Amino acid sequence: MQKTVVINVVGLTKRLIGAHTPFIKSFHDKGKSSFVTPVLPAVTCSSQSTYLTGKYPSDHGIVGNGWYFKDECEVKFWRQSNKLVQSEKIWDKLKRENPDFTCSNMFWWYNMYASTDYSVTPRPNYLADGRKTPDCYSYPAGLRDILQNELGTFPLFHFWGPKTSIKSSQWIADATIKTDQLYDPTLTLVYLPHLDYSLQRHGLDFEIISKDLNEIDGVVKQLVEHYQKDDTNVILLSEYGITNVDNPIHLNRVLREEGYLDIRIERGLELLDAGASRAFAVADHQIAHIYLNDKSLSESVKKLLEKVAGVERVLAGEEIKEANLNHDRCGDLVVVADARSWFTYYFWMDDSRAPDYARMVDIHKKPGYDPVEMFTDPEDMFVMPKVIGKLIKKKLGFRTVLNIIPLKAELVKGSHGRIPEDFDDYPILITNNNKYPLEENIKPTQVFEVIETHVGI
Repeated sequence: MQKTVVINVVGLTKRLIGAHTPFIKSFHDKGKSSFVTPVLPAVTCSSQSTYLTGKYPSDHGIVGNGWYFKDECEVKFWRQSNKLVQSEKIWDKLKRENPDFTCSNMFWWYNMYASTDYSVTPRPNYLADGRKTPDCYSYPAGLRDILQNELGTFPLFHFWGPKTSIKSSQWIADATIKTDQLYDPTLTLVYLPHLDYSLQRHGLDFEIISKDLNEIDGVVKQLVEHYQKDDTNVILLSEYGITNVDNPIHLNRVLREEGYLDIRIERGLELLDAGASRAFAVADHQIAHIYLNDKSLSESVKKLLEKVAGVERVLAGEEIKEANLNHDRCGDLVVVADARSWFTYYFWMDDSRAPDYARMVDIHKKPGYDPVEMFTDPEDMFVMPKVIGKLIKKKLGFRTVLNIIPLKAELVKGSHGRIPEDFDDYPILITNNNKYPLEENIKPTQVFEVIETHVGI
């Protein structure tokens, strides 16, 4: 077996490799690389599960970052149990073939209760008084304390939300090196999310994102230099490419106007009632699953959504099967945005009646993905004093909410999920092993084979 590390640099594409990423460019030029045809949807959970199982969502069941749990009549995003992934994972196959094989999973998704030997993943504490405090989950459990005693508490609020920064990716890199020093796993999987943030905020505006590119380049250099001391096979990998968008589409509002979507009123605010709705959308970047509690509406809803400006296509029946999404968790229809558009989860018609969670970072309550959680209102000059005041109240024991997220979807300038037109916007795989016979373009399911062969080389 050959020691191997897979560094998942989220959002990395050939278009981004250049003057602002000198180390990654050097690594690319010295090694071998391949474009990876994105899985549909090209989102974190679906992509990672495809890479780690060698199967499509039709088999492993991860049809997005979240979906409608039909038996509970609830939309749930960012679940964490590895048992949700319904196909064999690469570490199980390699351990079956060689009992001496070990694997460390550092922040790849569906991390909890996986059969990896070592793992760390975000897991905040939700306290009885309503506070959410930063923390992480690990296996073995003591690893969490070792890492946080040495590196400080995992910087959760730099991992997601308006304060996202290089600090979270740097912490993950430092934790990965420490875990490697402690346990020396055969295969290490590392997740570096930093580029995801500014690319969704600003799109491909190099005047702004050059700083972020340079920051992640430094973290990648640190990891690669650590691993190359041990003659390790190093793979740089990404899940998707982010492209420019300027057209948010509110599918649930379209469905509501036609009378298909139901809402509940609680304390004067509106909530989506998925179980009572005849049709509703679960938005996930540039893909949306349409669930029909009334199956007879399929054709009429399909025709309705095909007319929406910014919708590229609406998949049904055999088209869903051809897209490798034919799984019970998949929507009855799957909507794909055009190159300049993306889908919000918004279902209210009047912002004054939006649910309280809409103005908060709350990834588990929202019935869809919300990239606006990375913003505060640019027109509110007093937003930071408000935040400081609310934090002081919390520390003093008063109940308050951090309702600082604007309801301005137009702030988002970058998105992903569809299959881009240009190879330069595809995810990329780069290896330092020049002996590996890497093709110019590989399927997402072939990433499994690439990793497996590197361990076996």
